Amino acid sequence: MAETLDPMSVFDMTGRVVIVTGASSGLGDRFTRVFHAVGATLVAAARREARLDALAADLPGVITKVCDVADHNQREKLVKDVIATCGRVDVLVNNAGIGHTVAVEDETVDQFREVLEVNVTAVWHLSKLCGEHMVAQGHGSIVNIASVLGLVGSAPIKQANYVASKAAVVNLSKELALQWARKGVRVNALCPGWFPSEMTEPMQGDAGSRRFLERNSPMPRMGEIHELDGALLFLASDASSYMTGQTLVVDGGWTAR
Repeated sequence: MAETLDPMSVFDMTGRVVIVTGASSGLGDRFTRVFHAVGATLVAAARREARLDALAADLPGVITKVCDVADHNQREKLVKDVIATCGRVDVLVNNAGIGHTVAVEDETVDQFREVLEVNVTAVWHLSKLCGEHMVAQGHGSIVNIASVLGLVGSAPIKQANYVASKAAVVNLSKELALQWARKGVRVNALCPGWFPSEMTEPMQGDAGSRRFLERNSPMPRMGEIHELDGALLFLASDASSYMTGQTLVVDGGWTAR
């Protein structure tokens, strides 16, 4: 009897325990909704409790956790609570991130350190905490949300802190992937280009910024939020079971120039 071909089955996340950080707005809100739609057991983590409550009202069954990933104690509590509640972690999406737009000569050490703590140290720490459990259970997928600005500079937008942090996320993902490749844990980076979010909100309403994107992007527009759904699910699910240490770029051709 011929085997039934079901290519879509590899995207099924039914019962998988997924943690999404920075889940209360922008890309994180969308990522949470995508995983909920494919049957995952969702843990949405973010700083703003009111926004998490609104998200939970929209998505029955979602587990919300107030967590500021800048605080290492809160990071540890988040993972400990999820393991206690759900028994395991199958997927971690390190999405929380910040950035400051400021010229280097005006940037302070504290500003730079703040961005590195959230965008790099928290990614490393949460990956370590979840990775220990994933290694013990023999499987897991970590998706680190980097940026095209981890691959190229941001000029004329001045944000050395963000560019440096996202470049670190790209290479950290490769190193973690290599350390855990023989232990069943995959680590990949997703690099969005220009998408609607709180960080890009000033650009969305500015005619000059829109012209900048249209002039410099091969696909002359900002990405639409749903255009990351497939890439996210691909990296998190069994659809990418033979893929680790890779950087998946969704940027309308920005980095192909």
